[in-house]
Amino acid sequence: MKAVVYIRYGSPDVLQIKEVEKPVPEDEEVLVKVHATTVNRTDSATVGAKPFFARAFTGILKPKKQTPGSEFAGEIVEVGKNVEAFKVGDRVFGFDYLGNGAQAQYLNISEDKALATIPESITYNEAAASTEGAHYAYNFINKVKLEKGHKVMVNGATGAIGSAAVQLLKYFDVYVTAVCNTKNMELVQSLGADRVIDYTKEDFTRDEERYNCVFDTVGKSSFFKCRRLLQSGGIYISSDLGYLYQNIFLPPITSVIKPLLGNKRTAFPTPRDNRGSVLLIKKLIEEGGFKAVVDREYPLEAIVEAYKYVGTGEKTGNVVITVEHDD
Repeated sequence: MKAVVYIRYGSPDVLQIKEVEKPVPEDEEVLVKVHATTVNRTDSATVGAKPFFARAFTGILKPKKQTPGSEFAGEIVEVGKNVEAFKVGDRVFGFDYLGNGAQAQYLNISEDKALATIPESITYNEAAASTEGAHYAYNFINKVKLEKGHKVMVNGATGAIGSAAVQLLKYFDVYVTAVCNTKNMELVQSLGADRVIDYTKEDFTRDEERYNCVFDTVGKSSFFKCRRLLQSGGIYISSDLGYLYQNIFLPPITSVIKPLLGNKRTAFPTPRDNRGSVLLIKKLIEEGGFKAVVDREYPLEAIVEAYKYVGTGEKTGNVVITVEHDD
């Protein structure tokens, strides 16, 4: 089978398309014929070994898993003897933030992982783009314990995480102010945002509204810049480690000294519930409450170009990779 392979860390140019052995599922696994996958910020960071300490999980000197990719959609073509939840022919989609080798024609995944059947209303490409950003957005929201009527600002509302966050927040009946550029204002409104700020025309950190939460889904701001936006008891969350990794260290510090900060603090969620994320997104898609935003589509053979585009930081929503098969 064809797969994206990299044997050393580096720029997207380290990626190659190679013929590798087709996997065989274990007793609790299914073999998925991949029709679509994506390239996201996590994939780019993994290939580039950024930050450096991530190598503790991906391999110190070279990658332990030589095929990247974390989200996929495809068809089950083989099941292990103990598999009960799925059958051959099922259209499925799934996600693993540690990487499951999704940028390949086939992959194995355990039936108890973040895997679900694809709603009939969407395509493989749409399904593949529905999980990674939504997973992180869902974990953000769970960390904060939002209630109906709360006010939330989403900075970077057109990225994979941001576009999912806007839709999920509206599902939880939260008032959403979305921050994006001029060309994407109409898109963000269509996702359900109650108010939109064009960051090319005004500094969103000077907004007069006060929020229960500020979600920085692109990691381009900071707690200190956004603190004035928070109500008493408000929380700032970023999807990025921040300058000098401050978003890792600030949560315990701000929790201790929050009386000095106007009872405001920051948090850095550790995403955990992969399966719960996928099942929630499936439910919302079926109810018409979620739609993945797809920016561009590339064939597997253009994987280097796709990674380079994601690396510009200018994508809107998701970048999908279509995977063709000869049979």
